[in-house]
Amino acid sequence: MTYAAYEQWKREPLSEKPDISIVIPAYNEEIRIIPTIGAIASHMVTLDRPWELIVADDGSNDKTVAMIEELGFANLRVLVAPQNGGKGSAVKRGMLAARGDFILFTDADNSTPIEEIGRLLHKLEHENYDIAVGSRAADGAEVENKSLKRKILSAGLNTIVQNLFRIRVKDTQCGFKLFTRATATRLHMAQTLMGFSFDLEILYLAFKFGYKVAEVPVNWFDAPGSKVDTAKEARRFITDLVKIKVTDLKGGYAHA
Repeated sequence: MTYAAYEQWKREPLSEKPDISIVIPAYNEEIRIIPTIGAIASHMVTLDRPWELIVADDGSNDKTVAMIEELGFANLRVLVAPQNGGKGSAVKRGMLAARGDFILFTDADNSTPIEEIGRLLHKLEHENYDIAVGSRAADGAEVENKSLKRKILSAGLNTIVQNLFRIRVKDTQCGFKLFTRATATRLHMAQTLMGFSFDLEILYLAFKFGYKVAEVPVNWFDAPGSKVDTAKEARRFITDLVKIKVTDLKGGYAHA
């Protein structure tokens, strides 16, 4: 039955609006993207719900786009960018193009396995949350292969976020977040940061606008081949915190 459902999802376009959209930002992911697509599709078809997959390319100059297009999957779209605009740019395009009632953003490295989506869906469907954030810092999370350097930097940045910016989430950067469609649309329309720290702005706005945010423990593995330069991104993170606060003080989010 699962194989038949998988084949149907690949070959037959949905005849109805999807319940769930999954958005993957991708930049030069020719090595990892196909296994990630396979893992996601294999699990999602077991849920017996209409769903779509969107890969938001970020100006890749390798074979990422060609490999996805060659699959020819009926319910998989790739949004091609003419140039690299930043991870936040890719996610924004994907989230605003999604048609599902629930929209998940997940990373191309599959560090948080798609099987964790059930925990997040429960928060939105049964506990009336607007956003469910996968977390490596919440009680019950299981984290493997995370370097000591990343742990120390994460702890320090979290202290700043919690105490100075009142973002009541212990882990703002985990690439596994689920939104209701209306919430995703409003937040990503208001988004101004297009780089690595876009998650931070989205969560800052979520609390500013009064959305109900759940932090959900997830399993997470630091996948090999990560493109994240921890120290460099920590500096950008702090710079972007300042940008967010300045934008807010100038009324940049007033009409969102």
